Amino acid sequence: MFVTLDLFSALVDSRAGAAPVLADLAPEAVDGALLYDEWDTRSKATQRDRTDWVPFAEHCRAALAATWSTHGWPTDDSVALTDRLLASLPDWPLWPDVADALPRLSATHRVGVLSNVDDDLLARTRVAPLVAEADRLTSQRLRAYKPAPALYRRAVGAGVDVHVPASARDTRGALEAGLLVVRVARPGHRVDPAGPRPAHVVTDLHDLPAVLESLDVEA
Repeated sequence: MFVTLDLFSALVDSRAGAAPVLADLAPEAVDGALLYDEWDTRSKATQRDRTDWVPFAEHCRAALAATWSTHGWPTDDSVALTDRLLASLPDWPLWPDVADALPRLSATHRVGVLSNVDDDLLARTRVAPLVAEADRLTSQRLRAYKPAPALYRRAVGAGVDVHVPASARDTRGALEAGLLVVRVARPGHRVDPAGPRPAHVVTDLHDLPAVLESLDVEA
């Protein structure tokens, strides 16, 4: 069974990783967690709304520039600021269960990543050593961004059987595209109340193999 997980919600605590960096980059004192929420919301919006494909790093830059502009801060150095933000990716922490649970899962299943990210950025993260390069289904490779149905259809075409999201948009997007979903509940993430609800939810990735086994039996 080919099982993919989202990078920035299911595997990496991106808020914990990016918030202090954004606070340090800001030209005045600000709550880094709130600044992250502003930036992340704008980044997700441009990934959803932009019709032409551009690198994930450009979505990050556009979101940072828009966030800075809202605060009345200069945006002419948005490229350099984004480079500094993304340079911190190796320090963004994994959720506590990932380092142990993912290798255990890989012993019995093909495990990959299905995520909005550029190849080189994923390679910087702490997830990279845990997932084979060939099984990193990035938006760069699939030429689409969540929550577009095209990304999920192309993932199925690449052999994905089950996807494990955490965020609202990924859970809804995968379900509406017809993927089999096992959601991992993470702090700060929820299910979209306007969308379908996943039939299978775990709170720890160590519990995922048992759910996958039950799905395999049902199939």
